[in-house]
Amino acid sequence: MWFVFALLSSVFAALTSILAKVGIDGVNSNLATAIRTAVVLVMSWGMVFLTHTQSGIGAIGKKSWLFLILSGLATGASWLCYYKALQMGNASKVVPIDKLSVVITLILAFVFLHEEFTMKSIIGCVLIGLGTLMMVL
Repeated sequence: MWFVFALLSSVFAALTSILAKVGIDGVNSNLATAIRTAVVLVMSWGMVFLTHTQSGIGAIGKKSWLFLILSGLATGASWLCYYKALQMGNASKVVPIDKLSVVITLILAFVFLHEEFTMKSIIGCVLIGLGTLMMVL
């Protein structure tokens, strides 16, 4: 089931890029990011209440709070940079560079999470990197 959700995530991410590129025309990128974030905030809390999981807030440990907050800050920084880049450049160039996050994530997962880095992973990272270069040059 994780594969279905991952695939849906990529479809929605693609839609996000195209819709955002059209939506930021004539709008400050920081303001556009704030609007997008407000929508995500309402949608996320809506799902929490719809699934009746709000009672789990009290069970969240300090370490989880810290890393969820740090993750939120990283997300915010990513979205601000992404929207600025999308406003300034072509979606067909910005999006592939943004997707280099796959390579960076694999490296960070290996270094910090001690996840396995196989020859298949290395070849995949190299191909993603080369594919990104081919798309943006």
